[in-house]
Amino acid sequence: MVQSKRADVAIVGAGIIGLSAAFRLQQAGRQVTLIDKSGIAQGASFGNAAALAFSDVLPLSAKGMMAKVPGWMLDPLGPLSIPPAYFPQILPWLVRFWRAGWRDRREAGIAAQVALMQLASTEMADLTLAAGTDHMVRSNGSLELYESEAEFNASLPGWAIRERYGIGFEHVRGQELSTLQPGLASRFAIGTYVPQWQTVAEPYEFACALADAVMGQGATLVSQSVTALAPNNDGVTVSLEDGGVVQAAQAVIACGAWSKTLTAGLGDSVPLDTERGYNTTLPSGAFDLKRQLIFGGHGFVVTPLDQGIRVGGAVEFGGLKLKPNYARSDAMLKKAADFMPGLKTTGGKRWMGYRPSMPDSLPVIGRSKASPNIVYAFGHGHLGLTQSAATGRLVTDLVQHQTTPIDVAPFRADRF
Repeated sequence: MVQSKRADVAIVGAGIIGLSAAFRLQQAGRQVTLIDKSGIAQGASFGNAAALAFSDVLPLSAKGMMAKVPGWMLDPLGPLSIPPAYFPQILPWLVRFWRAGWRDRREAGIAAQVALMQLASTEMADLTLAAGTDHMVRSNGSLELYESEAEFNASLPGWAIRERYGIGFEHVRGQELSTLQPGLASRFAIGTYVPQWQTVAEPYEFACALADAVMGQGATLVSQSVTALAPNNDGVTVSLEDGGVVQAAQAVIACGAWSKTLTAGLGDSVPLDTERGYNTTLPSGAFDLKRQLIFGGHGFVVTPLDQGIRVGGAVEFGGLKLKPNYARSDAMLKKAADFMPGLKTTGGKRWMGYRPSMPDSLPVIGRSKASPNIVYAFGHGHLGLTQSAATGRLVTDLVQHQTTPIDVAPFRADRF
C-alpha cells in the first residue's frame, strides 16, 4: 500500500542550501519537510573548503582558466582532470563554459554574481545571528598567493573588476606578506589580501547547527530518495523511492548535483554537471595557519578549521558514478607541503564531494516551468556555502510570491 504524507513546503535536499531555505521559510510562518536520502549535510556541505567567499564574483571562465586548461589536462593529478571516457558527455558543458567567458555574457554574469554576493553577505550575517551560529563564523580574510610577477600581473584585470564593484583588497609583499602568513616558501613573494573573506569553523558542524535550529522549529526529515515531482491540483506530488509519496502545497528542489534528473522530468533541461572536489583534513597542530590561503595557479586552498587544516580543491569531471581517485588529494597535500615548509602531513582524512556546477558559474534559482509551486535552488558550484543564506531568502520570497530583493532572471533554469 502506497503511504502518503502531507506537507506544507517539501524541500528536496538537506544540505546547506535546503537548510537555509527551510530556516527562512519557517521564519515566514511555513511548515517544512526536508527530504534527503542521506540525511543532514552529507553531500558537498559535509567537507567543503569552509569559505564565505563574498568577493569571488568572477565566473570561472573569466579567470583565464580556458588558457590554462591544455596544460592542466596534461597532468592527470593537476587542477583539472577529465577522464577520456567522460569527455564526450562533458563537451557541451565545456562549450557553454567557454562561451560564458565572452565579453557580451561575462559582464552580465559578473553583475548578477555581484548582486547575489552582496545579498549573500547581508543575509548570512542575519541568518547566523537568528540561528545562533554567528560564533562559528571567522573574519580573518583570505590571502591569494602568486609564484611570479607574471602570475600576479595576470590577476590584475580581475582585481580591477572587483575594485569597480567596491570590493576591498590589498596587494602585499615582503614583511606584510610574512606577517599575514608566516612560514611560506620563498617562491611566494606576492599576495593579495581580501579582508571581507570569511570562513566557518567547520562546514559540517555549521550545517548541523543550522539543522538543529530548523528541526527545533518543527521541521520533519524524510530519509528517502526522491524519484520525481509532479504538479497536481492541490500543489505538488513528490514520489519517493520506496513507493510512498509526499503531497505538498509547494516544493523546492535543492539537492545539488542530483537536481538535474528531477528538473528534466519537469521539462527543464539544465546543463548541470558535477565537479568532483577532493581534500585532506589534517589534525590540529599541522601548521600555524592564520587564514585561508588560495593557491590559484594550482587550483586549491588551505583552510584553518576548528578540527585542523583542510587542503582541498581541484576539479575532476566524471559524473556521479566514477570511483574517487584519492591520488588527487595526495597530490594537493604534497604541493601544500612544498608551499608551506613545516606542514605536518600525517594523520589526515581524505574526502571527495560533488559540486553541482553550471557553465556560467551562476546557480539556478527560480520557478519551474511546470508549476509556480515548484522552486529551484541548486547549481552553486564552489559557492554553495557562500550563497546559501541569499538563496534561502530568494527561495522564501518565490514560495511566498513576494518581490525578491534582487532580479532572479539571470538565474532562471532556461537561460541557456
